[in-house]
Amino acid sequence: MAFLVKLNIILNKVLTVTGGVFLLGMILLTCANIFIRQFSIPIRGTFELMGYAGAVVTAFALGYTQLTRGHICVDVLVNTYPIPLKRFISLVNHWVCAGFFFIAAWQVVKKAMILKNAGELSETLRIIYYPFTLAVALGCLVLALALLTDGLTLIFPQKAGAK
Repeated sequence: MAFLVKLNIILNKVLTVTGGVFLLGMILLTCANIFIRQFSIPIRGTFELMGYAGAVVTAFALGYTQLTRGHICVDVLVNTYPIPLKRFISLVNHWVCAGFFFIAAWQVVKKAMILKNAGELSETLRIIYYPFTLAVALGCLVLALALLTDGLTLIFPQKAGAK
């Protein structure tokens, strides 16, 4: 169990840093495009690049947000339940969501392979974009792992001070 928790933390940190680099690139591209537009023609393909980078940033932030409990939780009704029932509902929720995101990752990978085999390119810059689709699948997969780990932690809680 400790291995799964550590793996989850490492994967999410790597994806978060990578997403941060993409976000920094988006900021620099936007600022450069605004500045250059004042004097000449805007940077070609900015809209495409922002879309691809935005997909990577969003997908790579999913698991980290789960890890830090940053997702919204509407629990008005559940708060009135006894603690064992709350734990059970939380466990079912984590595992259903993990299943959903495993399936989502699988389907997005299938879509990426269709794009790869078809040789799809972006319209303006002619970039192959299936790698960005695979990045979204990776983000979904890491979120599913985070949800699965949280569900397992509910069943097998770690003892304080245990490594």
